[in-house]
Amino acid sequence: MEEHAPPETRAWVIHPEIKNDQDRREPAPALDEAVALAAALPGLTVAGSEIVRLPRVHPGALFGSGKIEELGARMKAEEVDLVLVDGPVTPVQQRNLEKEWKVKLLDRTGLILEIFSDRARTREGVLQVEMAALSYQRTRLVRAWTHLERQRGGLGFVGGPGETQIEADRRAIDEQLVRLRRQLDKVARTRTLHREARAKVPFPIVALVGYTNAGKSTLFNRLTGAEVMAKDMLFATLDPTMRRIEIAGGQTIILSDTVGFISDLPTELVAAFRATLEEVLDADLILHVRDISHPQSAEQAAEVETILAGLGVAEDTPKIEVWNKIDRIPAQDREAALTTAGRKEEIHAISAWTGEGVEELTRAVAERLRPPTTRETLHLAHAEGRARAWLHEEGVIEAERPTEAGTEIDVRWTARQKERFARL
Repeated sequence: MEEHAPPETRAWVIHPEIKNDQDRREPAPALDEAVALAAALPGLTVAGSEIVRLPRVHPGALFGSGKIEELGARMKAEEVDLVLVDGPVTPVQQRNLEKEWKVKLLDRTGLILEIFSDRARTREGVLQVEMAALSYQRTRLVRAWTHLERQRGGLGFVGGPGETQIEADRRAIDEQLVRLRRQLDKVARTRTLHREARAKVPFPIVALVGYTNAGKSTLFNRLTGAEVMAKDMLFATLDPTMRRIEIAGGQTIILSDTVGFISDLPTELVAAFRATLEEVLDADLILHVRDISHPQSAEQAAEVETILAGLGVAEDTPKIEVWNKIDRIPAQDREAALTTAGRKEEIHAISAWTGEGVEELTRAVAERLRPPTTRETLHLAHAEGRARAWLHEEGVIEAERPTEAGTEIDVRWTARQKERFARL
């Protein structure tokens, strides 16, 4: 019997631009990002998108009656199944708009939760998504939208025909949240043990952070040869991935790829995903990867810095800013970017896709991670040949002078090398 692929859900994306909203973002890039979010979800086809300007928010239905009618006609003509509103929508507004438009509606939080559910790979990631989803569902009716669930096991916010509406019992949700927290505690304890074991390994941790879709996973793959999902879509990576690699000068590091940041990330998700950024808190060096070809690159970078500060990442953790995707910018802008980056030690312009500038970046990483050294003069007797040989092996000798008693040696070494020499 021939299997039929589940029907696509046709979605319409709306970015409401509210006149007096102090926190409003630039509407055109915000709409582009919302469309990219929708495109990141399997089973969705974006049938259309638009910016809707509002003088004020209507408490019962978000939009005014005239605008609701106008949008409804457009969606009917386009045979839309799902409306995605790039912003918060209250349960009352959601219910009223769904009733008026005869379609399903999802706000920004619900959409991001769906994407997180689709992307989470580790046990911890899955549990965190479930907890965030339950917190979100507490105030809403839970929907089981069947055809997408069969396709990809989503959270049940997005769907189509055959929908059933289930009244969510808050007590049941609360009990489930308690169970999930217990399971998460167990997973977190296991992670702590792994981190403690890793702390005994004398390799520094380098964490890749950045706005979602900045190219972190592509850079991670280039440096490690790993096959982490690196697609041109938002939130392609959700769980931290770690690899031990050797970089310039033979130095070994642990490289960590992390979840991408995004503006206006719902608060319940910031809390839920804090643990997936634990590696950043422990990092010896942070590589802040920026998509320098993006028109909002500066704003995205500011958002990342704000989230890092909110996570409590120490200001004294060294950072290198990586201007990625220079292959995508026009030639004259590219020259300017390379010149600016070349003047600053803490900025490196690269293309993770083509490999341009990556080798120079790894050399800079090695240099930043190199422990501080001190110069000393040692006096070795003729009989201390073994100690002299060890100093040569370590490559710490700067000059040697024979003396009557043996050899006078100028060394430049790290505190660890000095300690090991003392034990010889």
